[in-house]
Amino acid sequence: MRTLDLALIGNCTVGALVDARASITWGCFPRFDGDPVFCVLLKDSDDYGFFAVELADCERTEQHYLENTAILLTRLYDCHGGAVEVTDFAPRFGQYGRTFRPMMLVRRIRRLSGSPRLTLRLRPACGDGAARPGVTWGSNHIRYVAPAFTLRLTTDASLTAILQETPFFLEDTVTLLLGADETVHETASEVGRRFLEETAQYWREWVRVLAIPYEWQEAVIRATITLKLNAYDDTGAIVAAMTSSIPEAAGSGRNWDYRYCWLRDGYFVVNALNRLGATRTMERYLGYIVNIAANAGGGPLQPVYGIDGRAELDEREVPALAGYRGMGPVRIGNLAYRQVQHDVYGSAILAATHIFFDQRLTRRGDEALFRRLELLGEQATRCHDQPDAGLWELRGSARVHTFSAVMCWAACDRLARIAGRLGLAERAAYWLDQSRRIHETISRRAWSERRLAFVSTFEGEAMDASLLLLAEVGFLDPSDPRFAATVSAVEKDLRRGDFIFRYVEKDDFGEPENAFLVCTFWYVNALATLGRREEARELFEKLLACRNRHGLLAEHIDPRSGEQWGNFAQTYSMVGLINAAIRLSIRWDQAF
Repeated sequence: MRTLDLALIGNCTVGALVDARASITWGCFPRFDGDPVFCVLLKDSDDYGFFAVELADCERTEQHYLENTAILLTRLYDCHGGAVEVTDFAPRFGQYGRTFRPMMLVRRIRRLSGSPRLTLRLRPACGDGAARPGVTWGSNHIRYVAPAFTLRLTTDASLTAILQETPFFLEDTVTLLLGADETVHETASEVGRRFLEETAQYWREWVRVLAIPYEWQEAVIRATITLKLNAYDDTGAIVAAMTSSIPEAAGSGRNWDYRYCWLRDGYFVVNALNRLGATRTMERYLGYIVNIAANAGGGPLQPVYGIDGRAELDEREVPALAGYRGMGPVRIGNLAYRQVQHDVYGSAILAATHIFFDQRLTRRGDEALFRRLELLGEQATRCHDQPDAGLWELRGSARVHTFSAVMCWAACDRLARIAGRLGLAERAAYWLDQSRRIHETISRRAWSERRLAFVSTFEGEAMDASLLLLAEVGFLDPSDPRFAATVSAVEKDLRRGDFIFRYVEKDDFGEPENAFLVCTFWYVNALATLGRREEARELFEKLLACRNRHGLLAEHIDPRSGEQWGNFAQTYSMVGLINAAIRLSIRWDQAF
């Protein structure tokens, strides 16, 4: 049975998921949102769509990341004393004054002991899993020719053994380079060895300068590397997850394509990266968001865009893929791009605010950029009290959502601060006036006298987990009794065991069955903000125990079984982990 006990490898151009037996079960080419060449994760058969390393008579496996890297080591042991080590990674390192990050996966298989007998099965798919590419080969390579792309495998392994999937005894080491249809001018072994050394050095240097908390260092490092792997370097976009259509709950039909950039998610990622000092990744995303805002030309913003900045993400179902454990449908594209979600204006401006205040950045915000952001602010003022789909992307209803209104307030509040920073007193006064007006509206219409708490919609009574962020975004002071009261109401309505549900009302698909993981991290932060640190720390430790063996999290979790569900690995969840660890950890100067 397929599970999410998977490891993520990548290089900010491509990414792939590897299972416990060293089989690549998911990976898209030529980029994150491309054709799922490896798609067996969403198939109901093992006929193609994977890259497997099969050890005859395998009896056990071990798997871990090389410390502080995105390089995965899998050891396979047979029952005769034979063992091999599979090293999986995507090359990433500095070369010729720029970052070398080719569309390539590298697999090195080394004999550890005995006489291990291997079968290599490379069976890519094309056409969204509907077909297999044509195959040609040369002296040291195999080409997989699809209508839209061609992949080339360059290797020092026997081509016959790969093409015919015949077993062979591994004598030493074989190297497999799978990437663009380009000639490799060195031996596969030398290229693989050099790429491995350079990539390991890159990741270790990248981690070395992170400003991590004293406690939970390993968890934070892995989460941060995962965020990095979900960033598409070419444009700066950050995808919500690498996968599509892993259901939020078993048989729920809540199957969505997450290989795109949500502005809301991006804001939270940027905040986390800033706290960690990962400024280059943050800077590239800020460039992406500024371009998105400029292209909008003062018109409405979408909640989600393609990693190349494209606006249209037309959604279709893929009949060739049965879905995770047969739980379809599998969708490509996401109709959320058509939704009205008013929080996007706050998300964009809050993310861009860093450009004006962070002196580490090489590019700073100026008045010209501020004027472009003001167009988004004007949209926020017009939309703050209008119905939308909300951050939970409800497809069948529209209401005035409190979180959307709060983020519109945040857009105006930050514009006032930016204007003050730039010495634009008149504009600062204008945006301060707008923020006060919206704040008063929210305080009046989103507060329930019956519940004695803020509620999820204007003049409503229900709760949703986004209300836990009222202090985080600055709408309420942490000492404001209304914040404590709202947290208590969320606890009462949405807590199920150790987890916070995003909401419990019926939606288009019925009542939610699983907990949205980031909501529980928000709750942990809210507890810490209210001075309930011991409760927060205890719950945080329980959340850490929910990670898979590699320290990764999906979007949802079954509160009864602890099984992860939803798209994987989920940036929202990893950001939640990072922010909570930073909030709860003792300071370095208190540590020893």
